[in-house]
Amino acid sequence: MIRYQRHILDNGLRVILHRDTTTPLVTINMLYCVGSRNERPERTGFAHLFEHLMFGGTRQYPDFDRVVNELGGESNAFTNNDYTNYYITVPSENLEPALRLEADRMKGDWDLQGDTWPVLDVQKRVVTEEYNQRYMNQPYGDVWMLLRPLCYKAHPYRWCTIGADIKHVQEATLDDVRHFFNQYYHPSNAILAIAGNIDETAVLKMVQETFGQIRRPRPAPAEPLPQEPDQTAARRQEVSREVPNDALYKAWLMCARHNPDFYAYDMISDVLSNGHSSRLYRRMVVEEQLFSEIDAYIMGDLDAGLFVISGKLNEGVSFDQAEQAIGEELQKLAEEPVSEHELEKVANKFENTFVYSQYKSNDRALCLCYYEMMGDIELVNHEPENYRKVSAQDLQRVAKRLTSERCSTLLIHRKE
Repeated sequence: MIRYQRHILDNGLRVILHRDTTTPLVTINMLYCVGSRNERPERTGFAHLFEHLMFGGTRQYPDFDRVVNELGGESNAFTNNDYTNYYITVPSENLEPALRLEADRMKGDWDLQGDTWPVLDVQKRVVTEEYNQRYMNQPYGDVWMLLRPLCYKAHPYRWCTIGADIKHVQEATLDDVRHFFNQYYHPSNAILAIAGNIDETAVLKMVQETFGQIRRPRPAPAEPLPQEPDQTAARRQEVSREVPNDALYKAWLMCARHNPDFYAYDMISDVLSNGHSSRLYRRMVVEEQLFSEIDAYIMGDLDAGLFVISGKLNEGVSFDQAEQAIGEELQKLAEEPVSEHELEKVANKFENTFVYSQYKSNDRALCLCYYEMMGDIELVNHEPENYRKVSAQDLQRVAKRLTSERCSTLLIHRKE
């Protein structure tokens, strides 16, 4: 059980405090409710660009990393479709200066040189290099740049966090950056969790002193995101790449994160591919040797995400063979109820993974922010119960939606 205190400052910043006396460290986790889904189609990649820019320094702290190192800490961040997350972990006695450091970059008082910000030009080049290395020059690196626009036609999930076109980042201006910052890097769009060896009363006072005085005009509410219509006809794309093996990716639009069927989709993915005793691994890899590796998983997005089956084909196996075998396993799930033993096994696996994911206080800080963002922070203690409520009939009903006409298929042929 994770015990916590929850507060909301006058400027809208949500604050969650969790005391853990077993560690000499404390983690400051700051989650901004902005990801790639909040970008404009003509200005994509900005959420990820900002992840880089937020380490670029301000007038008060020109060298962010140096200050973190002097505090004996470490920091990092990540961006996904729905949010951007930053953390600093320091010895508990250095919490107050670390809070000042985090609050300072929320203020956005950048170290400008006239009308330019050298950090922006540097980070545009860094992101461009990341794009080239991770997406263009890696085997299977551009999979999601192909699969996302195949699956999504309306929703902004149709582009990756790196952006739909790297030119959007390369052409970003200081005015573009200011607009994005003022819209999304606002106290009322952020969640701060502090977890570690703390005194909650003293820390809340620190937070009020460091963050409470950040008072910028609240931005106008953003336009509602376009929702993805249900897919009614199969989509298919084939490409050739310099890759070790032919690869297959099949994706179905699933429900949003808040929908109760989310848990059924997740459990189906575990029935199919979680462990060597799972259905796809046992049949496709061990018995029939169609694939060298195969996996089923969900994307876990806040809005309607994807249920995906992907795998690398063995030499001499055709795509038709592979797709037929996958179709047979999905049909079996739709027609025959999963046994109680199999259902309990995947529920137990989730609970074990869930508990382990909260082993460290910095993990708990992230979990607290995430479930607060979802609108039900108590799920941090009760999420496994939702998996245990799923019945074999629920899995069967949801599996019936994994049909060929609702599927988007990407085939990657190995270049000879």
